[in-house]
Amino acid sequence: MQKHIFALLSLIILFFGCKEEDKTEKEIAKLEVNVSISRFDKEFSEANPNDLPKLRAKYPYLFPAPDSVWVKKMQDTIQQELMQEVSSEFSDFSKETLQLKDFYKHVKYYFPKYKVPHIITVTNDVDYNNRIILADSLLFIGLDNYLGQDHRFYSSIQRYISQGMDREYIVSNIASAFANKAVPKPRDRTFLAQIIYYGKELYLKNKLLPNATDAIKIGYTEEQLNWAIANEEPIWRNFVEQEYLYSTNNNLRKRFLDPAPFSKFGLELDKESPGRIGRYIGWQIVKSFMEKNDLSLVQLMPVSAEEIFKKSNYKPKK
Repeated sequence: MQKHIFALLSLIILFFGCKEEDKTEKEIAKLEVNVSISRFDKEFSEANPNDLPKLRAKYPYLFPAPDSVWVKKMQDTIQQELMQEVSSEFSDFSKETLQLKDFYKHVKYYFPKYKVPHIITVTNDVDYNNRIILADSLLFIGLDNYLGQDHRFYSSIQRYISQGMDREYIVSNIASAFANKAVPKPRDRTFLAQIIYYGKELYLKNKLLPNATDAIKIGYTEEQLNWAIANEEPIWRNFVEQEYLYSTNNNLRKRFLDPAPFSKFGLELDKESPGRIGRYIGWQIVKSFMEKNDLSLVQLMPVSAEEIFKKSNYKPKK
């Protein structure tokens, strides 16, 4: 009998939760945002040396080097091929433009004081560690990092990195750059504080990218996400049994939080696991906390990892 009552209550809560989300999304859709996008990559690829003064005047922050450096870049055959590939893949940027407008509407709803940056698309020699740069009022997108995971330019890049080098990850990566500034850095060095920090980032992306899949948000393939879901309980049990939660061992970050081909439990299943599995667990803890506590997104940000953990009553399904 109690099980039936609990199930009924869960359905009622889910129903009203969905109704509230629908209402919020309708309010967000009504918001107006001005998203300004400049295609520097396209302008530069179509320019000649005589156009450099005009480009320098329009984009002074991109021209610290003398014109001779840019002339050399224009004449470099590898650069020409790079720009040609980007021009071909991104001849139409309308889909991303619509996604960015929707993203910034959500940002405006949850963070009303935030000013939308001017977005500039560039090429950056496939510097995938800096594919998105958010600097105050400017946001740079290195489009040559999003040509598709199987592109020949990425043949020497490890697979766990290149799998995220597809245009479908652009807006998710921008949301990560925003979250990196919106979420306060951990107050202590414990493993728990670090996984909760990433959990907040991913929960923030839940709200700002409601139409993106969970796999896109965390940067997994669907298969990797399904593995994480299926193995959530033994992963958590391992963390608890090994007493990792309150450990300050920096090695745990490398094993479970940093980008890697797989997470490192020291078990036979390691190579089956996706990297950064600690971030996934932190995400589930923060989700559990927000389901049980009536806080806004902004109010969540400063809450300590310890409080989130204790009040989440997190228990993965067996």
